[in-house]
Amino acid sequence: MREREAARVVLMDLRGRALLVRGHDTDQPERSWWFTVGGGIEPGEDARAAAVREVREETGIVLNLDALIGPIVSRTGIFDFFRETCRQHELIFAVWLDNDALAALDNSGWTEAERDVLDELAWWSGAELRAQGLEYFPAELPDLIDDLASGWDGRVRELGVARD
Repeated sequence: MREREAARVVLMDLRGRALLVRGHDTDQPERSWWFTVGGGIEPGEDARAAAVREVREETGIVLNLDALIGPIVSRTGIFDFFRETCRQHELIFAVWLDNDALAALDNSGWTEAERDVLDELAWWSGAELRAQGLEYFPAELPDLIDDLASGWDGRVRELGVARD
């Protein structure tokens, strides 16, 4: 099983919604799911730098390292993607965006591989995500969005290992 370290970010707007990415596996084009912005930590990179880089690449939003709150969540997801099983150890950060950052959404930084598997960016409240009956990861994502809508309580949530 392939192992990798990843950094993810819950990008929150002032209305209590999170910016999520919808993607799919090219081996299962009929199935898609929603998840937080982020991805693998490159060699020599720490989690915070990876989080900032991934936000810029996937959304066009440029952040300073000190904009990141947390990590707010630690988890391990085990999933199948591109005919490979992967165990991904994730640190998840949070950022609250102002209106200037919201206007800057841009997916032109998506790599060719990302363009093959990423479908769209959209804003979701926890309630909206639950009500649509959509697939999303982690399973606790709607509750996490709801909790963050009023700010971070300073507690790092350890979600353990999940089969995504």
